[in-house]
Amino acid sequence: MTLDMTPPQSGFYDEADCNLSEFAALTGRSVDMADVPHSTAAPKNVPVYDMTALAGQIADPQDRKVLMSEWAGILQRGAGVFVLKQTCTDHAAIDAATAVYLDIIAKERAGGGGAADHFAAAGSNDRIWNSLQKLALTAPDVFTRYFANPAIDAACEAWLGPNYQMTAQINLVHPGGQAQQAHRDYHLGFQTADISATYPAHVHDLSPLMTLQGGIAHCDMSVESGPTKLLPFSQLYRAGYAAWRRDDFRAYFEAHCVQLPLEKGDAIFFNPALFHAAGANSSADIHRMVNLLQVSSAFGRAMEVVDRGAMCRSVFPVLCATDLPQAERDAVLNATAEGYSFPTNLDRDPPVGGLAPRTQKAILRDAVTEGWTPQKLDDALTALVARQMP
Repeated sequence: MTLDMTPPQSGFYDEADCNLSEFAALTGRSVDMADVPHSTAAPKNVPVYDMTALAGQIADPQDRKVLMSEWAGILQRGAGVFVLKQTCTDHAAIDAATAVYLDIIAKERAGGGGAADHFAAAGSNDRIWNSLQKLALTAPDVFTRYFANPAIDAACEAWLGPNYQMTAQINLVHPGGQAQQAHRDYHLGFQTADISATYPAHVHDLSPLMTLQGGIAHCDMSVESGPTKLLPFSQLYRAGYAAWRRDDFRAYFEAHCVQLPLEKGDAIFFNPALFHAAGANSSADIHRMVNLLQVSSAFGRAMEVVDRGAMCRSVFPVLCATDLPQAERDAVLNATAEGYSFPTNLDRDPPVGGLAPRTQKAILRDAVTEGWTPQKLDDALTALVARQMP
């Protein structure tokens, strides 16, 4: 089956137009082992790689490119997910990192912090936002051993190219922890349905090329403990960012998703457009800890550094004094203010009324429409910067 790259006639995806039969046809295929010759197997349509055996290939520049090309093909045209068995052989480093993370969790709890999960109800879990920086600042020696991992580096580069931007979040799900709902991930997966629908179809195609999802297992995880539920090939459905909230698509996911047990030191990588969800931890004694890697392309940045806060403060009196029609005012807001929530510090700037935090543009719009004083706007913009700082 070839992918239909023809955009919808309107140029936009509509949730009501999503076709479950087309989705089922795409996800009903199976992995062709000829497409993944370096894998040892593809249980439940998830290619698995023995990284102990492939260490020599990773070390050789040309063989590394061959592996990277194979992994990129899986993410783009294949199952959309693969597992690297024992890519982290320094289990002592993993255990040391786990100890640091547990200490951070205890301190954040004592400080009254409570990290929310984007796609699950509140329950028996702990989350550390920006576990990358927190580990590097708390235990730089452990951080260095932990990320001295050429295979993880190659997996990230396979999808994003060089100079990618690493971020990470710890998810610790205790026995009894609830499952997430099926979803797609950052960027468009972190937008509400209404906002996602405003982006043209070709941007829906672009979004999954900008990030890579991964996870490093910090303990042995049986299926009973709730490792990530996956629907191989579901990233191929181009309208998926419009479809994933629909009840029929979520029901199909639950009926057809797969889970693989993981061992401490295993890593999993998948296309952010893959339908997935953390599983419920129905075990009696497994505290499932995964370091979630959320890796971004180096290209997700503007060419110039712009002080948009200063621009907002400067333009605000003119916007208040000028009776512009809404469309013209919105055009000025779009040229002036930061309209995207990320990157931010999710400890201090959590999502409000949706999946993403409040933006600078939303603050400026309220300031104009509600008749704020310049001082009130200044205070709000200053507070936003403070919340976003690492």
